Amino acid sequence: MIFPNLSLLKRPSLLTRMLIGKGAGLLIGIILFFTLQATWPSVDPLLPWGVLFWYVTVGAMIGLAGIYTRHPVLGLPLPWWVRAPVIGAWMNFVLLFFVEDTLRAMYQQVFGGVGPWGSPALLVVEGALIGLVIGGLATWLGGQGRATVSEDDSVV
Repeated sequence: MIFPNLSLLKRPSLLTRMLIGKGAGLLIGIILFFTLQATWPSVDPLLPWGVLFWYVTVGAMIGLAGIYTRHPVLGLPLPWWVRAPVIGAWMNFVLLFFVEDTLRAMYQQVFGGVGPWGSPALLVVEGALIGLVIGGLATWLGGQGRATVSEDDSVV
């Protein structure tokens, strides 16, 4: 385990995980909100707001998924550094279906559409990296596994 007993609270908490995830998602969303408007002034005004709320939702999902330390079907270990980036990448992959045309136009205008910078699939990589950051913070500050939902103090 990367973060042994570093929880700021005496015991792990699912609520803390979710609040940390949503807070980190909000911070990332605010940064992207202003970055998006600064790099692409002609953007539809709803897109930055959608990005802001999207990353709050991504943070909440990563926070809630922290109770799983093993894959529920396969039974394989599921460490936070795998779980969180996969959730972030998957959520952004789904988002890509809705904003691909807009993203392609933005990448064309901002980056010139050259090489990998021209691909809207870059959004999936961004989701994985953001998921890694949110998952690390949520695990460090809120714990993980069954202890986050257990009422028995001996589990901790």
